[in-house]
Amino acid sequence: MVARAAAAATADRPTLRLLPGRDKRAKHGHPWVYSNEIAMDAAARALPPGTVVALESAEGHAIGAAMFNARTLVAARILDRDPRAAIDAAFLARRLERALDLRARLFDGAYYRLVHAEADGLPGMVIDRYGDVAAVQVNTAGMELLTPALLEALDRVLKPACVVLRNDGAMRPLEGLAQEVRVAKGRVDGPVRIVENAVVFYADVVGGQKTGWFFDQRGNRAFMAALCRGGARVIDLYSHTGGFAVQAAMAGAGAVDAIDRSEPALALAERAARENGCAGRCKFLRAEVFAEAEKRAAAGAQYDVVIADPPAFVKSKKDLQAGARGYRKLARLSARLTAPGGMMFIASCSHNMQAETFAEQVRRGLHDAGRAGRILRSAGAGPDHPVHPHLPETAYLKALVLALD
Repeated sequence: MVARAAAAATADRPTLRLLPGRDKRAKHGHPWVYSNEIAMDAAARALPPGTVVALESAEGHAIGAAMFNARTLVAARILDRDPRAAIDAAFLARRLERALDLRARLFDGAYYRLVHAEADGLPGMVIDRYGDVAAVQVNTAGMELLTPALLEALDRVLKPACVVLRNDGAMRPLEGLAQEVRVAKGRVDGPVRIVENAVVFYADVVGGQKTGWFFDQRGNRAFMAALCRGGARVIDLYSHTGGFAVQAAMAGAGAVDAIDRSEPALALAERAARENGCAGRCKFLRAEVFAEAEKRAAAGAQYDVVIADPPAFVKSKKDLQAGARGYRKLARLSARLTAPGGMMFIASCSHNMQAETFAEQVRRGLHDAGRAGRILRSAGAGPDHPVHPHLPETAYLKALVLALD
């Protein structure tokens, strides 16, 4: 009966046709279809946001099944290349199983990004795994409609003790969705314990930034920690919950100054330092980073390792010019704080800041500081943040490590 019902549902699926000359990207594998690529008639505009539709090329050839929202620029997000595929809990479970198998091959522990949207075949959704806690971000109207099926699929595949819906992202209002945070399963009794690179941390999966932790910097944190061996003096700008700072101390840094303006985040960083037995070598300061860095640079303070991992300075294209100036200023201040022969790490998580533009702002910041050096490492997010081959622009994280003269 269930199979017959699913077949009936897919047979009744609305069909949308792409416009002549505007269907090539979708036919060649791109997972997005823009609103100006679709024959947007009155019937299409009347479809409820998030409706699963069958897409056809201008000639009537099948393209796939997609979530559709006539109100958004990216009007259709392709889920499957079979236009009649059943999009249900079983479908979601298969995608989750595939994502889980990949992470099991990449990591020993159960702490990682489990689903990274289109790259894992689930557009508009992110799932971060913290042991037996899953933090889910649903960012599109289509995935909002599928949330009950998703929760069922998660229970089948992962059996988490707790599921938190962190549906407070900036993208949701654009999809016509309300912002909310709620516990969909189980309960959350304070910060969640996680382990990264053999170091213990704590994440606030209910009230912290994003889902409470940034798994994307895992590899970069390990790389920088290795540079802190032998008693290095370290400053961590935008320390957040201490990912870079505590790992630097655990690797052998002599003294670590961690600065952030979020008191709750710094409290979790201090807790991690105590838990790992390195609190005596870490100082956590609540301050506005630019002002504190300016003050320390003016006083002649210098460090063997300087880490600058700020929040996004460019949240939309209109912020690009101001954001570029912000990265240039941060590079200048970081360079001034770096001792001769020291190491400087600087990153951008701004989706709209291209890698070439970011590197140019860093170069200008070094020049402004009167410093020279060499790029030792150019990196992005870890492998649990894969990039869809047709969406290279979603490789949002950019990080540079420089040795300064």
